[in-house]
Amino acid sequence: MLVELLRSDGQQVVVADPRDERGLDITRPDDALDAALGDADSALLAVPETVARAATVVLRDRLRPGALLVETLSVKSRVAESIRALGTPAVGINPMYAPALGMAGRPVLAVVHHPGAAVEVFLDLLRRAGATVVPVTAAEHDRLCAATQAATHASVLALGLALADLDAGTEASLAAAPPPHTLTLALLARITLGSPAVYWDVQAANPFAREARAALAAGLDRLSRVCESGTEAEFAALMAQARGRLGEHAPHYGDLCAALFDALPLPLGVRTAGGRTP
Repeated sequence: MLVELLRSDGQQVVVADPRDERGLDITRPDDALDAALGDADSALLAVPETVARAATVVLRDRLRPGALLVETLSVKSRVAESIRALGTPAVGINPMYAPALGMAGRPVLAVVHHPGAAVEVFLDLLRRAGATVVPVTAAEHDRLCAATQAATHASVLALGLALADLDAGTEASLAAAPPPHTLTLALLARITLGSPAVYWDVQAANPFAREARAALAAGLDRLSRVCESGTEAEFAALMAQARGRLGEHAPHYGDLCAALFDALPLPLGVRTAGGRTP
């Protein structure tokens, strides 16, 4: 996605990937890659954290003064200090969507590790491509991702595990699924059909993910206690507290949910008047 964006902006891009036919490795650059790094206006690290740490050592001695460093790590707080120590303009970004969805209108978190004109030029390129750039600190980034990604993914995966334990009958439950369940099944499919490495990183690498899962478990435990030994009034209060997190945006999300429900196809196994199965 970023390679295409940079090339569409007229920039020449050299891709270093040990898996492709050229076999270029940012952690062990050959003479050609050394030369490219020395001439580069920017270096973009779209690699795992272990590779990024090794790469910063390489880049420290090769990037020219003022060259931009961009990283796309899913966890920012653990690498922020080492990247700042390079002394070159540096920014970490995290597109909060799958690349296939496209950048237009989508949020991109941005952590400025070391300010500079090159950082602003790069962020402006993202904005011109339609992205909504959301500036945050490294710690804010990781806490935000723990809440919006780790907790969300954990709740969906936990439902999938619960459905397996409940053994409600797959075909019957799919045919009878109300809209909220259908949407959640769609989320479950999207996550579980994705790359385990990506979702593992969200849960295991983020230092705040454990706290997010604990908060999720505590919320479910509180709900269970109210349902098993509380009153309807206590349940209503619990709902109001949960809704309070949405604030003034609650009507917007209510309308969004109604639109999503209206756009859903019929449940699997349900036949239309013409006898077709959608």
